Amino acid sequence: MASIPREYDIIVYGASGFTGRLVAEYLATQHAGPDAPKWAMAGRSKDKLAKVRAEIGAPNTIPLIEADAENPASLAHMVAQTRVILTTVGPYQLYGNELVAACAAHGTDYVDLCGEPAWMRTMIDAHQATAQKSGARIVFSCGFDSIPFDLGVYELQKAAREKFGKPAPRVKGRVRKMQGGASGGTVASMKATMAAAAKNFDIVRLLKDPFALTPGFAGPPQPSGLIPEYDRAAGVWAVPFIMAPINTKNVHRSNALLDHAWGEDFVYDEMLFTTLGEAAHAAAEAIAKINPFGGDKMPEPGEGPSKEERESGFYDILFTGEMPGGGVIRLAVTGDRDPGYGSTSKMIAESALCLVRDVPEGPGGIWTPASAMGDALAARLERNAGLTFKVLD
Repeated sequence: MASIPREYDIIVYGASGFTGRLVAEYLATQHAGPDAPKWAMAGRSKDKLAKVRAEIGAPNTIPLIEADAENPASLAHMVAQTRVILTTVGPYQLYGNELVAACAAHGTDYVDLCGEPAWMRTMIDAHQATAQKSGARIVFSCGFDSIPFDLGVYELQKAAREKFGKPAPRVKGRVRKMQGGASGGTVASMKATMAAAAKNFDIVRLLKDPFALTPGFAGPPQPSGLIPEYDRAAGVWAVPFIMAPINTKNVHRSNALLDHAWGEDFVYDEMLFTTLGEAAHAAAEAIAKINPFGGDKMPEPGEGPSKEERESGFYDILFTGEMPGGGVIRLAVTGDRDPGYGSTSKMIAESALCLVRDVPEGPGGIWTPASAMGDALAARLERNAGLTFKVLD
């Protein structure tokens, strides 16, 4: 990042929204004291921000900053004051363009919760060169999509090198257990993406392309993840996983940004394990459970589960690396809160802190969590955010 004096370490933009409030509360309670980062809360209304600040018990000394996605000057003023912008204001394809542009121009690091690959590709094409020149590190997808998957593959490949002397050319990501639904922001992002795709076939093409986020590179054919399959080793059916289309793209981008450390022939897919017996029934049941568009009541932006529901949530993901000679290595990633809110709010907060504290310097550009922060982020998440990364064999 450019060595420009900044008043704040982190500004939480969208702090009056549901997820932004959780992030602010986490920083106020878990990173208080003499070693606390210097941070501020930002959003469209200082009155709303002040109300949230009081409700979460944050000190009155936490500054409040007015900024609006429809007012580029306010965004430029905001980003010039901080080392890292942490934004929960989505859908990003509707409200994120000017903020990314401002961060890239001002050399300000940026983290978000984006799961909108077509928009991400647009930002890569538009701002990669500017961010490289200014030193801004733009890091998309710092929540459940896609940190557990991106870092899960990263840590598995590190273990594969230690065990076999080389990375696994084939990795399977399988969600073994998960409790907790999609966030209102995720639903809004999906709906915005579907609406945009209906008007632009190029977006459909990008959504279908596993290498949509690696401009200039297309690897080997990848499994679709849409056909249920029986996993003999686990003794269960694997069915489509709704977050796979964004996670797999981020994993392939990490590989590309790491100079194809896992090989140009790397193959990766994600699915969801279920104990239901018949494949078609399993697929229907699994998708119904996680499909945010199902049912009469869908979560809206700003809505979310209760504290008890967030704290009772969890996830458990298994990564299996397969070697050409028949060798296998497995790694499990677990989280101790519901994926959409409780764990996500901790992950994005720790990602911002990682950029500030653990990897304060690095080349500018548009990165993934694994390629920008790697081991430093995994260690921080295990230490502070309730995640584990455990090699099983």
